[in-house]
Amino acid sequence: MSETSPLIIAFVGTTPNIGTTSASFAAAYRLAEATGQGVGYFCLHLKSAKIHRYIGIDKPSDSLDRLRPELRSQSLAPDKLLRSMHRIGSMPKLSVLFGNMEREQAEFFTPEEAEHLIACAAEAFPVIVLDVGAYWDNAATVVGMRMADMKVLVTTTVLSHFQEDAQQWIAAVAPTFGITPDHFEAVIIHSPYWNGGYRVKEICKEIGTAKLGEFQTSAGMFSALDKGDYEQWLSSDPAGKKAMLEPAAAIVNRYGLAQTRKRAITAQPWFRKLLEHRGGVGS
Repeated sequence: MSETSPLIIAFVGTTPNIGTTSASFAAAYRLAEATGQGVGYFCLHLKSAKIHRYIGIDKPSDSLDRLRPELRSQSLAPDKLLRSMHRIGSMPKLSVLFGNMEREQAEFFTPEEAEHLIACAAEAFPVIVLDVGAYWDNAATVVGMRMADMKVLVTTTVLSHFQEDAQQWIAAVAPTFGITPDHFEAVIIHSPYWNGGYRVKEICKEIGTAKLGEFQTSAGMFSALDKGDYEQWLSSDPAGKKAMLEPAAAIVNRYGLAQTRKRAITAQPWFRKLLEHRGGVGS
């Protein structure tokens, strides 16, 4: 990755509903917090988008499916993309594109559309976080993982998650797309409701990945998700303020994100006008 190119980080779970979205969003929040740079968070779940509910927006006015006409025609522009994203109030440098609300259209989402979306995002943000589904049977997951500079695998201490599910998808399916287990770095989720007794070192060895960090969930976090208060939990709760700090710090240090990264996009007339319209916030 060159000094002026965006960093694309993709999060994928070994198993559905284990906390991949909450982990990836917390990471995006921490990256925006630590760097002061624009971070774009893209929910690429085609059938199970959840982040909008986690932050208290039940019926988004803009989402991935609303961009389908521009994606089909390969005409999506960065300014249109930015206008379609939700800016996080407590972290204005973080913008979110909500996932697909039209589940019956999920199978028609093409690789070309996914590629065009991510390429457009790369013109708008220096840091991009992709949250993809646990299943590798759709264009969004495959393209997102292939285009990512950093591939983060989220799993838990439950044996069936890091052993059976990881074998089925990460060891068996992902290599058909040129992605092998050693391309991933793992985030291990610890939950008060799971009793897996395996150590992080053992889990990473079983999967064949390096460790990126750990994510401790809690009853308070799950309550915040249910109430649509996840943003507030991350910004003000003592436990929330620590969520995904370790993985985010590792990313910041590795890629030098704490340093100001000059980007040609800031010189674009359309971008300056958009920032003026949005009060100077956006990158």
